[in-house]
Amino acid sequence: MSLVPNGKNDDMHAEVLNLATGIVKKLKNAGFVAYFAGGWVRDHLMGNPSDDIDIATDAPPEKILDLFPRTILVGLAFGVVVVVADGHQFEVATFRRDLGYANGRAPFQIELATAEEDAIRRDFTINGMFYDPVEHIIHDFVHGAEDLKRGLIRAIGNADERFVEDRLRMIRAVRFAARFGFSIDPETREAIEASADTLFPAVALERIWQEFVKMSRYPNFDAALIELHKLQLLPVIFPELKGIPLHEIKERVASFKHFPEDAGAILYVLELFPKATTNQVKELCRYLRISNEELSLAEFLVLMRQSIESEHRLGIVDLCLWTHLYANPASRRCLEVTAAKFPAQKRGDFFVRHKNRRETLQRHIERIVQKKPLVNATILQSQGVQPGKNMGILMKKAERLAIMNDINDVRQVLKLLEL
Repeated sequence: MSLVPNGKNDDMHAEVLNLATGIVKKLKNAGFVAYFAGGWVRDHLMGNPSDDIDIATDAPPEKILDLFPRTILVGLAFGVVVVVADGHQFEVATFRRDLGYANGRAPFQIELATAEEDAIRRDFTINGMFYDPVEHIIHDFVHGAEDLKRGLIRAIGNADERFVEDRLRMIRAVRFAARFGFSIDPETREAIEASADTLFPAVALERIWQEFVKMSRYPNFDAALIELHKLQLLPVIFPELKGIPLHEIKERVASFKHFPEDAGAILYVLELFPKATTNQVKELCRYLRISNEELSLAEFLVLMRQSIESEHRLGIVDLCLWTHLYANPASRRCLEVTAAKFPAQKRGDFFVRHKNRRETLQRHIERIVQKKPLVNATILQSQGVQPGKNMGILMKKAERLAIMNDINDVRQVLKLLEL
């Protein structure tokens, strides 16, 4: 089948493409078959430039190692060698047939195979195509190009078998459908629904979280979560959501369209638990085994929302608290996520109010960011204050006095401290 892309690849990184093509040429010159494989072919046909190029070949791993002096042995047991070329890494995998799977995760034995046999052991038809960058020909043994045109996510061969082989594929089906705005083939959907409760313990939470992170990078994360709930996967991942009606899930994710692009997966996921306390948010983060950075982001969002609710309830603005909140690098993101639930007019007023307040506090914010308090330990010692607990209390009091009175003169603050 001749290559007729649906879009252009003008933005493709020419260097990476040339390096990958060079690897294919070297394998071909040595007498082997070699193609670009999987996701790159799909994206190329869709007109989505990509430099994440995997290569598939009938060369056995030992021959790949002989041909390429710079390699990384990361998946040799599965016939995978990473070839390093000019600082770029390319996964070069030998065509294989998988002989049985262990615990719904990975094959426990493989054997060398043809390109067609390699294609039919892959997950979805749109990911099962090969491209010869020398001859400029697509090799499509699974009708992936046809499903691309139809906007369809379809498991290769028997869907039940594909999900038994790797349970994570159920989540991946939803991710691809949401990313491309595709529908999931009815037989594939049925297989997912039938197997949803087998997701654990076959799949580690870390792998599921990686899928969520990938989903969050595209505009349709709300649609993905709704689909996961329809397919009974979301309540398996989050047992607290069992019994929550679909319309409630839709309401909880409705604000996603107003989230900042860099919101981060954890801020999206927190919307599924609108009444979660600080401790419950911490438990959720520990359950998901996310990074400390993501945990801090989640905790900061909770703190900011509590501060906004308290201000609204009491009608009192704690400028010292807000100075510290604005000084946090995540403040802009968390303000936008918080405002995402508001009606358009209220959202606009909210941003104007915080913009003006931030500008008023800017000098104090900068001191906190730079960790250069107006009244520091050296100054207090010069006033006869001895190091210790009391000094710490006085430094905090001095900071509050400076912020609440908008003072930028050390002497004025010291006078108010009444040392």
